[in-house]
Amino acid sequence: MGGNGGSGTSAEKRPNELLGSWFVRSGWSKGELARQVNRRARQLGANHISTDTSRVRRWLDGENPREPIPRILSELFSERFGCVVSVEDLGLRAARQSPAASGVDLPWTGAQTVALLGEFSRSDLMLARRGFLGTSLALSAGPSLIEPMQRWLVPTPGSPAPAEPAPVLDSRRPGRLSRPELELLESTTRMFRKWDAQCGGGLRRKAVVGQLHEVTDLLQEPQPEATTRKLFQVAAELSQLAGWMSYDVGLQPTAQKYFVLALHAAKEAGDKPLGSYILSSMSRQMIHLGRPDDALELIHLAQYGSRDCAGPRTQAMLYAMEARAYANMGQPGKTKRAVRLAEDTFAEIDEWDEPDPDWIRFFSEAELYAENSHSFRDLAYNAGRSPSYASLAEPLMRRAVELFAKDSEHQRSYALNLIGMASVHLLQREPERSTEYAAKALDVAKKVRSERVNTRIRKTVGTAVRDYGELAAVVDLSEKLAADLPEAAEAG
Repeated sequence: MGGNGGSGTSAEKRPNELLGSWFVRSGWSKGELARQVNRRARQLGANHISTDTSRVRRWLDGENPREPIPRILSELFSERFGCVVSVEDLGLRAARQSPAASGVDLPWTGAQTVALLGEFSRSDLMLARRGFLGTSLALSAGPSLIEPMQRWLVPTPGSPAPAEPAPVLDSRRPGRLSRPELELLESTTRMFRKWDAQCGGGLRRKAVVGQLHEVTDLLQEPQPEATTRKLFQVAAELSQLAGWMSYDVGLQPTAQKYFVLALHAAKEAGDKPLGSYILSSMSRQMIHLGRPDDALELIHLAQYGSRDCAGPRTQAMLYAMEARAYANMGQPGKTKRAVRLAEDTFAEIDEWDEPDPDWIRFFSEAELYAENSHSFRDLAYNAGRSPSYASLAEPLMRRAVELFAKDSEHQRSYALNLIGMASVHLLQREPERSTEYAAKALDVAKKVRSERVNTRIRKTVGTAVRDYGELAAVVDLSEKLAADLPEAAEAG
């Protein structure tokens, strides 16, 4: 009975009243449910499953099916009723928790990557009422995060060969993507990335997840090898962007899950520079969550994996993130060395004769100044609010703010650096100047849907109120914050 999803244990069976109740209310027949289970199983790559009406009857009679049947039934009933219907709600036991539902230690295979991307993006779209995915996931950190990510560099059977010129694709063959269709997918991803930089993660996240789900559908169809590799690359970029937007709006476990799946897709695409960029996103999240040691491990893994293939812009970004990690660990010497390496490597960009991929173009001169100034600012915080490190941060942060003020495409970065400048002036004991930058940041924040920006503004204004609450400028700023960014508007 191996191909039908049965558990093979029928002792002490009694009718499954919970499953029976959901089944009756669904209005489905046994045959209809069996067909839907088979269809979903094929989408997951579980082609061995072949359910029929007699098997459904046995489930209703109390037989506990093997994975992935409980998970599939949970998804189908959740979709039917528009609410979360867990495996437990159906009176079923999951033999083990689905790797797509928790954890980051996933199989490094193409078919599994496609199945997990499809499953997770579908769940996100279907159950995206604020917090569901976030509460059903747990963040990984320490060895449970780092060790699985190290397998990114381990060759796996069936990994794509090094990139080669793509053959001319025949657009007349049914089910095969033409080159113009692939180019449209890539241009759509570039457009989403631009929207995120302008508007923050809150406005377009669902659209990105929807596009990602469409790409996973295409990956389930037979395609030429070069097309499959390109689709994995697009899936990796979209999954990274979905993770970045989730991070930006405060959905941290969801963000980590998308980053991990993006890294798996980048491996299938054979794109190590893209993989290093995804690891840098994970590193930034770990710094945000107060785990700089994990951040440093992820950056070193990114640097090692892309040392012989990433361009100077990407390598400069990785050095800048290495500096951020060292700064948050309170290591001034290593921070300064990484800052210098970031600056020196960035200076080599003009000698690089290959075009940069779109995902790294954000790392401009303004972004270099911004990252390095934040490293010195973070060092100041970790050295007992040291004014000497704040004085190193101030000219770099001022230059970043000047450059971002002229850049209409990166409004979130402009807001983050305005508030960074405000925090530097607080460290320098200049509260009036701090309030000027914080007020400007508030004006930009109203146009940007970013919980990250909002949280940093609240934190910086809170520090100003704590240390200089009697100053009229600080009182005015606090009132402006309450009016422009009320607590009630904060995302969950």
